Amino acid sequence: MHHQERLPETGEARAVSALVTHESWAVALEHATDRVLAPGDPAPDVLLLFVSPAYGENYGSLLAAARRRTGAGIVIGCSASGFLAGATESEDHPGLSLMALWLPGATLVPVRMHQEHLAMLDEPGDWPGLDITDAGQIDSWLVFAEPYRFDTHVFLRHLEQRFPGAAIVGGMASGMISERRSCVFFDDQWYDEGAVALGIGNGYRLLPHVSQGCEPIGETWTITGADRNFVLSISNRPALQVLQQTVESLPDPLRQVAQRNLVVGLAGTEYRDDYHRGDFAVRGILGIDQAKGSVAIGGLPRVGQTLQFHLRHAASAHDDLSAMLDRATTLPAGTAPVAGILCTCDGRGQALFGEPDHDAGLTSAALGAMPLVGAFCIGEIGPLGDRVSLHGFTATLGILVRTTG
Repeated sequence: MHHQERLPETGEARAVSALVTHESWAVALEHATDRVLAPGDPAPDVLLLFVSPAYGENYGSLLAAARRRTGAGIVIGCSASGFLAGATESEDHPGLSLMALWLPGATLVPVRMHQEHLAMLDEPGDWPGLDITDAGQIDSWLVFAEPYRFDTHVFLRHLEQRFPGAAIVGGMASGMISERRSCVFFDDQWYDEGAVALGIGNGYRLLPHVSQGCEPIGETWTITGADRNFVLSISNRPALQVLQQTVESLPDPLRQVAQRNLVVGLAGTEYRDDYHRGDFAVRGILGIDQAKGSVAIGGLPRVGQTLQFHLRHAASAHDDLSAMLDRATTLPAGTAPVAGILCTCDGRGQALFGEPDHDAGLTSAALGAMPLVGAFCIGEIGPLGDRVSLHGFTATLGILVRTTG
């Protein structure tokens, strides 16, 4: 865990991002830091850093060098199978992206969280080892978590309870998926478990936006049987039967698309009369059990929960991201933009869109002069209704703004 920092008020809030690909981590880091730091620049307050797993054996040296070259007060980030800056994305290439942030007057609370810390968060009073003199100053959290050995859902629930009303946005570290190994970065240390988070406040906040990129199909249903990650029955019928009938009811072109791109939406709340695009946490279909008529999904369904099948394809993802960016670029009165942080699913990119730079290009064009940085993740953190959720297949954008009034 870490202490609270309150930065001096003087100066202008700004951010600069860069992306470099190179076989050598040292060359990539040198070029990237040279691009974000001009001669005579003060040390940045925060350095966000997303690094290819190709540099995995040198994470320690890379982080130490990043701290030394920039003098950044706080370094956080994660490993990433792909990363982005500005309008450019890089997938499956050695390299890194980073963003230097100067945030005068900000309250910043960097936190390092281990799995064993989670059981301690139920204790009354302040969180163990976390010195926050005024929790009310924290308006937002930027979170990066390791997906295999840390219960991110539990951590997010505690964040919500401890900081009601705070925006929470971020993503799950990707990396060497075949080895189920991803890492998070905290100052000059790297960890293959747990999470890192940055609390932000005192005139700065993150505005979170989620683009699910999926199109609801068929009807909404109620889950009537569930066991672990299996949906057993839907409206008292075998789940597989409902899934098959939903696909069969589609027009021919969509039926072909559905063979490869069908996912499940689990409603964030049951307390509404109708549901629309964006009201669901989207989960992948992992398999089916023909004998039991059940469907395995990448989540934990609940009896009584509302479910709707969705189609995930390039056209719907493009249209949904465009609509999200229209909303995101209308900033609240009395705020000035500082930077954008984009966490996009590693199942998007060229595999989905058939072309490079789709999400970064569209987002960067919408943000204009606002610097952008981000990573390809295997789970994205952002709002679902009035709660925070761990999403799949989405693009989650946090826009950092400063209050001007």
